[in-house]
Amino acid sequence: MTAARARVVHLVVALVATLALVLQTALVISGASVLDETEVPGLATRLVRLVSYFTIQSNVLVAVTAWQLARDPGRDGRWWRPVRLAALVGITVTGLVHFVLLRPLLDLEGASQAADTLLHLVVPVLALGAWAVAGPRPRTAWRTAAEAVLWPLAWLGYTVAVGVATGWYPYPFLDHREAGVGGVVAVSAGILVLFVVLFAAVIAVDRRLRPVPDADR
Repeated sequence: MTAARARVVHLVVALVATLALVLQTALVISGASVLDETEVPGLATRLVRLVSYFTIQSNVLVAVTAWQLARDPGRDGRWWRPVRLAALVGITVTGLVHFVLLRPLLDLEGASQAADTLLHLVVPVLALGAWAVAGPRPRTAWRTAAEAVLWPLAWLGYTVAVGVATGWYPYPFLDHREAGVGGVVAVSAGILVLFVVLFAAVIAVDRRLRPVPDADR
């Protein structure tokens, strides 16, 4: 794929991810009960909780990296690689965990359903598809994965600490009052294994597929 076409592919991802984030943020600011079915808290609390969701953080990473790739589809760099890998694997985990653990619990409609679909289905599919066809590749190694996994580990530590201190958890499977301590540990370990498997898959594919975009720009 040429660099010019790669720019278009990444631009589409950037626009859709940004639209999804703007729509979700607007719903939270308006007080719509989208992310939490309990009593709607104050605006500041709603915004802090919004950015505490792994879904939001993974979509932000996708949007930021996609915008940069739309400008330079061959982008590379020492810290760029783990950030890009974290975005790819993070958004994949977002889609898979939502589909398996969270989607059966939701009953959304209208703008709330649109935001949910964009964040958890459309953006993950587009992000992975864009990487498959437009890269940039090769960019990954196990060292890159070891650095990329620091973000989800930090998020998990922050989430548990905030939950213990305030009683609020972004996802029910991390709430020890509902799932039990053993259940939380089991789910967390399972998701960590999922991360490792996905890192391995991306590394394997990254090494086997031909480099993109084409050197000729």
